[in-house]
Amino acid sequence: MKNKSNKKITRREFIKRSSKALTTLGLGAPFLFNASCISEAADELRIGYIPITDATPLLIAHANGYFKDEGIKVKSPVLIRSWSALVEAFLAGKVNLAHFLLPIPLWMRYNNGVPAKIIAWNHTNGSALTVGMDSDIKNFADLGGKQIAVPYWYSMHNLILQLGLRRFGLTPVIKPQSSTLKKDETNLFILPPSEMPIALAGKKIDGYIVAEPFNALGEEKINAKIMRFTGDIWKNHPCCTTVIHERLIKTNPVFVQKISNALVRAQHWILHNRSRTASILSKEGNGYLPVGEKVLLRVFNGYELEKYGKGNIPQAIKHQDWDIGRIGFQPYPYPSATRFIFEKMKNTIVEGNNDFLKKFSTDFIVDDLVDYKFVKRAIENLGGPQKFPDMDITSPWEREEIIEL
Repeated sequence: MKNKSNKKITRREFIKRSSKALTTLGLGAPFLFNASCISEAADELRIGYIPITDATPLLIAHANGYFKDEGIKVKSPVLIRSWSALVEAFLAGKVNLAHFLLPIPLWMRYNNGVPAKIIAWNHTNGSALTVGMDSDIKNFADLGGKQIAVPYWYSMHNLILQLGLRRFGLTPVIKPQSSTLKKDETNLFILPPSEMPIALAGKKIDGYIVAEPFNALGEEKINAKIMRFTGDIWKNHPCCTTVIHERLIKTNPVFVQKISNALVRAQHWILHNRSRTASILSKEGNGYLPVGEKVLLRVFNGYELEKYGKGNIPQAIKHQDWDIGRIGFQPYPYPSATRFIFEKMKNTIVEGNNDFLKKFSTDFIVDDLVDYKFVKRAIENLGGPQKFPDMDITSPWEREEIIEL
């Protein structure tokens, strides 16, 4: 990566600048560099999560006792209502393991100097663009002049939505909802996921793109329609990742490996127990998520071609030959996906300044943002890549990203 004078910045210089940035932001919180807090983290796992199915591996690893099987002392996962609050909890050391939408650690680490590190993918796919029951929206081309909610600026949802809009000649904008829009403009704004179905039912928005279970919830409660599944646009794309503090990786790699073992085991179990997973997560089950089992069964099993494929309007599934599901589980964080996200985020509009992305080379980000060794070892310990159908066993640690709108 290079600074404005075109001189290379070393990793040591990056760390120094990150520390200064934290202090400037008021985020140079003692926990980040406090050895006693890191020691506590090594003895006790504190999980924070947003009530979406992206958190499933963390929750199932807890419910099924996989962390305890690894000898880890673990507290009950803490439900946190917003991404901003989860970031704050991570910064304050209240949680030391969390799931974040993949671009969020990018923003945390390189804009705010927070030493967050991705150690695995939490899931693949698992999101959709949802519109109202009586909406005239059939595809991206119909989103001109519309108001669409996204959960966070640094999200796969915002990135994929803007890819679709630009592909069909529309311009994503960020304006007050009261503003008059041109026919070729689509207005984007942040809305907490739990408020999206309510806003859609009240016709305050024209649609939303978000993680499950809020698309399934929209279908079940207000007869909303899925315009397009995001996994049908970008095959087996990452969404949420498992994030841990880099200092913990350096001081106690054995602890991080045990966490990785439990999460990989959980993902494998989920693949073979989808309905049971829905039951455990539901409010009727262990109560990890504040939604009913019926809604979650749609999330884990509801990808029927007769309902979403050819002949339906909208056609939410256009690539039935991809042979994917509504939500998938495969923990390896492919470098090709990190590369794609970083490059596309440079041209994705967000509220605020994202010029920090231009200061880093893509190769640096791919190498620096993710630690691949723990999850790779955990997959091998479980029996190898063949345990996960979405991994190509002939070349398990590499893949080509497939994006077709």
